[in-house]
Amino acid sequence: MLPASSLVPAVFLDRDGVLIEDSGYPHLDEHLILIPGAAEAVRRLNALGYLIVIVTNQSGVARGLFSEDRMHRFNDLLVRKLASMGARIGAVYACPFHAEAQDERYRHPDHPDRKPNPGMILKAAADHDIDLSRSFMIGDRQSDLEAARRAGISGFLFETGNLDTFVRDLIGA
Repeated sequence: MLPASSLVPAVFLDRDGVLIEDSGYPHLDEHLILIPGAAEAVRRLNALGYLIVIVTNQSGVARGLFSEDRMHRFNDLLVRKLASMGARIGAVYACPFHAEAQDERYRHPDHPDRKPNPGMILKAAADHDIDLSRSFMIGDRQSDLEAARRAGISGFLFETGNLDTFVRDLIGA
């Protein structure tokens, strides 16, 4: 473990409903519709020194709606789109597991990565030398906030509107 001074703060963002419109299992290129203010919010957080990490439950894989490869391609497209707008995503963690999976490979009664469990946040913290004491989560569901709580970080509920306005009001910058 690095000394605390070497660790970076992070903002963990849910994907569907926070960064992109939640159209119900978005996975096709045409489903990629940014939430108003998403790129601006990520740029604002980048400028303040936060590593931005997407943590997203993706049960559509488990439900057989799309493949894990398709999920990764969609996430890569989102990262590239945001990057083209000057907004840097440091990492993406996605959990394709679900208790009622159609595909046996993704069936798990309570996978440690599936929010409200904190697995994706804790993995990211270990993988990227993140200082959880200076980090927080923005999600659109109670399960996001519960994952944050279980990881020992603050969680904030984004319900609708402009993400940049929400972030600016949240951090006062």
